[in-house]
Amino acid sequence: MTVDRWLGRIPLDSPSVFLKLVPTLVGFTIALGLTFIPGVMSAHLPVFIIGATLVMIGALLLSLLVPWRQIPSAWAVAVPLVAMMSIALMRIGTGGSTSAIGVILLLPFVWIATEEGRRNIVIAAAGIFVVLLGPILVDHAATSAADLLRAFFSPVIYLIVAAVVNEIAHRSRVQLAASRAVAAQREELLEQAQRTQDELVLNEARLKTANRLIQSIWNAVTEQSVIGTDLDGVIDVWNPGAEKMLGLTEAQVLGHDRRVIEFHLVSELEDRLRDMDARFTTVVSADDFSALVDTVRAGYADVRDWTYVRADGKHVPVQVAATPRIDENGHRVGFIFVATDMTQAREFARLKDEFVGLISHELRTPLSSILGYLELMRDDDEAPLSDEQLQYLGVAERNAHRLLRLVGDLLFTAQVESGRFPIDITDAELRSVVSASVESARPGAAAAGVALVMEVPDEPVDVRGDTVRLGQAVDNLVSNALKFTPAGGSVTVSLRRDGDAAVVAVTDTGIGIPAVELSQLSQRFFRASTATRNAVPGVGLGLTITKAIVTAHGGRLDIASEEGVGTSISLRLPIETPAPVAEAVPGAEAAP
Repeated sequence: MTVDRWLGRIPLDSPSVFLKLVPTLVGFTIALGLTFIPGVMSAHLPVFIIGATLVMIGALLLSLLVPWRQIPSAWAVAVPLVAMMSIALMRIGTGGSTSAIGVILLLPFVWIATEEGRRNIVIAAAGIFVVLLGPILVDHAATSAADLLRAFFSPVIYLIVAAVVNEIAHRSRVQLAASRAVAAQREELLEQAQRTQDELVLNEARLKTANRLIQSIWNAVTEQSVIGTDLDGVIDVWNPGAEKMLGLTEAQVLGHDRRVIEFHLVSELEDRLRDMDARFTTVVSADDFSALVDTVRAGYADVRDWTYVRADGKHVPVQVAATPRIDENGHRVGFIFVATDMTQAREFARLKDEFVGLISHELRTPLSSILGYLELMRDDDEAPLSDEQLQYLGVAERNAHRLLRLVGDLLFTAQVESGRFPIDITDAELRSVVSASVESARPGAAAAGVALVMEVPDEPVDVRGDTVRLGQAVDNLVSNALKFTPAGGSVTVSLRRDGDAAVVAVTDTGIGIPAVELSQLSQRFFRASTATRNAVPGVGLGLTITKAIVTAHGGRLDIASEEGVGTSISLRLPIETPAPVAEAVPGAEAAP
């Protein structure tokens, strides 16, 4: 609480007006008793004595009956002024200027002088002047020069005394108010400190509970390896899952300047660095850590397949999610690598591919036989079929060919997954490839009511590649675009040069694909939600095969789409001779 607030009102713990009047009442009572002792007082005027008593009683009632706490403190000087008038009457009745009762005047005088405000100095001096002038006004004959001098000179002295007393009281009051303000502030600080301490105790208990929970969760993560490093790749976090996966305890790793790249295959780090166009090295160096965190340093999480090397030398295929470690100020202080053992998942994938390949091979033989006999039935001149029978036979042939294409796609994807599918690199002219695909798709486009537009340059666009596989890739894109474009829409197939690359783009005005699903389009058997909602036929292998073909030619597949607007898929192929990802495999069976 400030000093001004203490000075602006009467404090609740300050003496009441009645208590301030008590010393004056005591002195007046003693003086009143002395007036009844014969010979003590030089004069005895009952009228003045009675009047003085009545006035003092009035001052007493005034101090008791008026609610001074609710009235501004400046009005409180009315009580000592009334008491001063009572003492003046007593003084007149007991001898005037020679009365010994006058000494009691100091009590109300000091009271008035100590009240806050400079005006009380004048009020106290004026009250003394009136009291000293009273006997002169009542009894003119008894007035002497000494009385006149006292009546006019004494108030000046009292004025000086009142000024001194008022200043001392003012300073004492300021100091008292400051002390109370400091005490109140100290009390408030103590309460705040106590609240803070209580909060700290509560937060400490919560923190301990959270730490126990985090530690329990941390110890429960045994199937995933969690490794934390600083900015240079030195390991400072090693969970039980890392201990289980890599065969080293926390004590064997932390504090020994072990780096995370020590648990990676050097060849994989080098391949990754080559992909990043970094300088090729044959030994592990500090730069190899960039192969793990280059994407994370750019501000993105990175999920990639790696191979961990255990302490016993055993290789563990893992999928690692790399993310940055951020401190409380938002600064990157290291990296976190969460690895999942993919041994079983890859074994399941291998078995699935073997199963798909086996089933596909087993299906192709009876399908080929079925198609052969259907052709014999159609071409049998000795027992010609009726028109209705030929119609039924045509339905069977179309479905058998459709099933055969599906089997071929399954075979091709199985070969892609195993890294063994045939590709024959020769000179390929893309204009003819694109033209052949468009011409083959025109009947289907006309039946679906979709405009099919081809845009190719006048000059030839030659690349090194497999003409059959490139045609298969373009066919897949065109057929997909037609399937996903409603009647009245359009599909544009364009070919252009872009620097040292040739770009084949297929753009449609179809139903589009949600942005969140674009990254999954090249996965086997994945179908966009817009395809399933609109009942578009397909099994989700077309883009998988297309991406595999483009990748094998050293190219790239770019996909852009907006739901309800359309889709654009581009094949970007290098014009110079590519380094095939998958070479021709002797004896491998080519899918149709």
